[in-house]
Amino acid sequence: MYLLLVPSLTLILVVIAYPTIYGFLISFREMRLTRPGLDGFVGFKHYAQIWSDRVFWISFWNTLIWVTAATIIELGLGLVAAVALNRDLPGTKLFGVLILLPYFLPNVVAGHMWALLLDPRLGVVNDMLVNLGVLSTYKAWFADPHTALAAAILVEAWHGFPFFALLLLAGLKGIPQDLYKAAAVDGAGMIANLRLITLPMLRTVIAAAVVLRVIGLVNSPDLLLILTNGGPGNATQVLSLYAFQVAYKEFNFGYAGALATVMFVILMVFAWVYVRISGVNKD
Repeated sequence: MYLLLVPSLTLILVVIAYPTIYGFLISFREMRLTRPGLDGFVGFKHYAQIWSDRVFWISFWNTLIWVTAATIIELGLGLVAAVALNRDLPGTKLFGVLILLPYFLPNVVAGHMWALLLDPRLGVVNDMLVNLGVLSTYKAWFADPHTALAAAILVEAWHGFPFFALLLLAGLKGIPQDLYKAAAVDGAGMIANLRLITLPMLRTVIAAAVVLRVIGLVNSPDLLLILTNGGPGNATQVLSLYAFQVAYKEFNFGYAGALATVMFVILMVFAWVYVRISGVNKD
């Protein structure tokens, strides 16, 4: 009987366990492709270097802002979209397809598309804002350190909110309609239904969606790589993008491994704390 588990365990070991352990081990080595003679065990040197690395701390705080803002916006938009789609009004099926379209686009396509839309010379968004009188002149959104991260967050929110909409819609379908009928008899309105029925019943779905989305945002630098490449300066530099640049521009895989290990620990701590705070493990 236990032999039936061998293929699955082998797959887990090869695909998940080995790369994870190997990435952890190289964080204790000096591994630079440009200087192979430095290869060797260096202990906690890279972790000590992280502590005094100015770019790391800039990336850490940018990551915190990037993940928190994007998750909150995506959760809010996803909840609104899911509630609207759950009403089964005429045209909701077409509306549902249109809502899911951004999530179907690869990050590379979405990034290049929004780079053109927000282009300071030819961008449609700038043209509309100028014509409406919101802006007096065209703005280089991704070239200004004060707006680059905010613009990237809005692009990410547009691209990622269907993830929440899809999961929350599935959760809404599982809520018994009798609860809403009983609440209507007691005179509960839309806000009361949302606060007392919908959100408590979706607590587990929301917790799982938030954890998965945070992990995805922390580990996916591709959108920022396309839009800003971490610039201007380090205004949009995040941990995953910094680790990517250290590994594939500087070819310093030992230090990149240490950065990845720190990200892994941060995500594990976040997931544990969030699940405890959300109270889903008490259900």
